[in-house]
Amino acid sequence: MMLNRREWLGGAAALVAGAALDRACAQPARKLFDSHCHIIDHRFPIVPNQGYTPPNFTLADYLAQVKPLGVVAGAVVSGSFQANDQTYLIDTLPKLGTGWVGVTQIPNDHPDAEIAKLGAIGIRAVRFNVFRGRIDSVDEIAALSRRAHAVAGWHSEIYADAAALRPHVATLSKLPQFCIDHLGMTEEGLPVLLDLVEAGWKVKATGFGRVKMDVPKVLEAVAKKSPNALVFGTDIPSTRAQRPFLASDIDLIEKVIGRELAQKAFWDNPLALYRVKATVAG
Repeated sequence: MMLNRREWLGGAAALVAGAALDRACAQPARKLFDSHCHIIDHRFPIVPNQGYTPPNFTLADYLAQVKPLGVVAGAVVSGSFQANDQTYLIDTLPKLGTGWVGVTQIPNDHPDAEIAKLGAIGIRAVRFNVFRGRIDSVDEIAALSRRAHAVAGWHSEIYADAAALRPHVATLSKLPQFCIDHLGMTEEGLPVLLDLVEAGWKVKATGFGRVKMDVPKVLEAVAKKSPNALVFGTDIPSTRAQRPFLASDIDLIEKVIGRELAQKAFWDNPLALYRVKATVAG
């Protein structure tokens, strides 16, 4: 029996739709740990940084953007504009529930007892935001990093151009677990970044719209150096980035390093870094 054109096109469309459905069923939706996101709630202290005050971006705003992506757990990271305030984290983390942790900024003389209290509510790391104006000597960074790790098991995170860390690789390599934001920011810093990865550092696969580098090249180089190094994050709401996070950034990671290593970056590596149990994170 001959099919007319309308019937043929309808049948072909049905076959394509059926094949797509089969693929969707065969490939379960990604489950993502967002290792780098910001909640900017103006009910809590906001400090202008380098003349910049970010717009309000609430927890509800964040969840509306990331739930469709498959984000079910993550780390809320303090930005420069939140200075040393933790009240927003104290408010936010209980609302997010299990699987979610915080990364905060504290002064170098923050008491051990207060660090322990923050650890008890889900803070997992101290952040050094040297790219946005925090001025610490390497000795001060090392001292606070060691103390926070000893008191609460925290790792440390640093927002810096990896190239600027070149003179300090030997010192930084000996510290407790460290993680660097946004692929180290510049391609000039790639050799330093790889030296730090070799020493056990983690690298956030975040902020592709704010870095100055060939992103696929750096992703591939880091994954080749250590399959356990990359941790994915959205960087939402991408404050001050030349372009905001795109859902296609997720696909780019998988395309460049392959599904197996991408799964580690999306889930296994950040869970290990932030000390979150897979059963708790969903």
